[in-house]
Amino acid sequence: MASNGEANYSPVLETSRIFSTLCDQWERLNLPSEVLDNKDKVSFSSSHNEIYFPIPFKETETLAALKGVEGSVAAAIADLRFGQNAQPRGVKVSLEGATAFGCQAYMAKIDGLSKLDPNVKSKLKDTDLFAAQSIPYRRMSANLYKTKNPGEFYHIHGSLDATTTLNMIGLEGHRPDVTDYEDIIRTIEGKVQQFSVAELEEMNNARRQAGIPVLKHEEFIKTPHGKLNVQEPAWKVTQLPGNLPPTPFPANRDGNKKILQGVKVLEMCRIIAGPTVTRILAEYGADVLKITSPHLPDVPFFQVDGNMGKHAADLDLKTEAGRAEFEKLVADVDVIVDGYRPGALEKLGYGPQAMAALAEKRGKGIVYVNENCFGYDGEWAGRAGWQQIADCVTGLAWAQGQFMGLDAPVVPPFPISDYGTGCMGAIAALSGLYHRAKTGGSYHGKASLMHYDLLLFAVGQYSAEVQAKLRASVAPEFLKLRHCDSVDRISSTVLRDMQKRFPHLYIDPGKEIEGRQPLVERWFSHAYNADIDVVRPVAAIEGVDNQFIRASRPNGSDRASWEDFRVDGEGEGDVRKS
Repeated sequence: MASNGEANYSPVLETSRIFSTLCDQWERLNLPSEVLDNKDKVSFSSSHNEIYFPIPFKETETLAALKGVEGSVAAAIADLRFGQNAQPRGVKVSLEGATAFGCQAYMAKIDGLSKLDPNVKSKLKDTDLFAAQSIPYRRMSANLYKTKNPGEFYHIHGSLDATTTLNMIGLEGHRPDVTDYEDIIRTIEGKVQQFSVAELEEMNNARRQAGIPVLKHEEFIKTPHGKLNVQEPAWKVTQLPGNLPPTPFPANRDGNKKILQGVKVLEMCRIIAGPTVTRILAEYGADVLKITSPHLPDVPFFQVDGNMGKHAADLDLKTEAGRAEFEKLVADVDVIVDGYRPGALEKLGYGPQAMAALAEKRGKGIVYVNENCFGYDGEWAGRAGWQQIADCVTGLAWAQGQFMGLDAPVVPPFPISDYGTGCMGAIAALSGLYHRAKTGGSYHGKASLMHYDLLLFAVGQYSAEVQAKLRASVAPEFLKLRHCDSVDRISSTVLRDMQKRFPHLYIDPGKEIEGRQPLVERWFSHAYNADIDVVRPVAAIEGVDNQFIRASRPNGSDRASWEDFRVDGEGEGDVRKS
């Protein structure tokens, strides 16, 4: 039983309940029917059965349930590709593994240095082209602040180019004289407080920036956008136009049990949620080629973990040469994952409808997966956004602040909504590939940060008693955090506390404590010329090999070519060490 919950609360049992509820929605989510038929073959376990995250929502339980669905769809694909076993394939998910999955950027390391180590920058390729991450003043242009009206808050978000947002509120894009953490907050919040939420919305929308009012959940579901989307499923998989016969999986090259071996995936994403979709597909053996523009920034450290198992190439799709190279790749692609602002790839001619037409022409179906912030229906569907934006608009931030005893919102620690959304997108991709192989056609998967957050609300928060005991167990430093503290300040505070209270989550690769294996594995990455630690795949499926075959690399390290995937990781100089 959980030591920090009421006597009858069990995270493992609650995970099973959430999983069963998702399986029962198999038709609405367009999952393979085997997911429902074989749901009793999916099991969940925990070495401690504790609540790990100091959050009022059932994050670990929801992530583990999603991993159970992912594993069940993978098992259905394995039956299609390798033949059915005498008994349905078992799927096992550890709640500790799901917890690590939910904060894996903060568990990753390069040469022993974590995301929060000030020296880690020297190990990374500098893709922070506009210094939106590396300069604290500019980084805090993406943060939650008070507005002119008491009790109202707004999350401004400078994204990967802080200047537009800082100029919008009357500040210079660079302030070398403002370096102290508290001074930065006073400087930026002082400007934000000159405006009302309505004024900030008008200014923000005029510049197409990713800011949002901070709403309570009951306020959000009364907005036209919330009222519409709260009725939608957590993710969608629909059939695209076209009448195509089944597309079988590629012939197995070497007798291994990688269900996606030979499946070609183009990743058009940055940051976390979209790359997590394709990281999961890479676990199952897909040839994932991440395409980035050399002129667009990306967060350098997230590539250490997020680019695991992939190749990564630069192409500028706004040039004729770049488009020509890209169209060679598209001609034979199986899956496209699009994590850019809604409509961006459509404008370039590579949206889901255009790709479905290409699939019809070539006679082989395609799976197109969109990942965004606000979903795909409603007045805000076209707005840009990131995890903090979704957490603030749906009510997660207000619930987090109230859990901490505050009459103010606080952004939850870690990019958990990003990873949950990534898992939902991966389930959509796997489901699309299953349907393409079994019945034919092309498919469109849709996942969003907002819908992951709405799933958390649908699942329900911990009871008042569980929350009280959880709150009493955390470090006092955590409860001293405020609305305006940065996501890194919040996450680093929680990480230190979790490392102290739950050492079994942080076993170094190659070591073992009381028979428990580490949740991370160590690789030598040829591209980084360094050892990297990354979170292991979570779901264990009977008769399925879902382990990486290559280490991560920085964006732009490879050629934009499918041919290069004929060399596995060890041939590329990557070595799994433990």
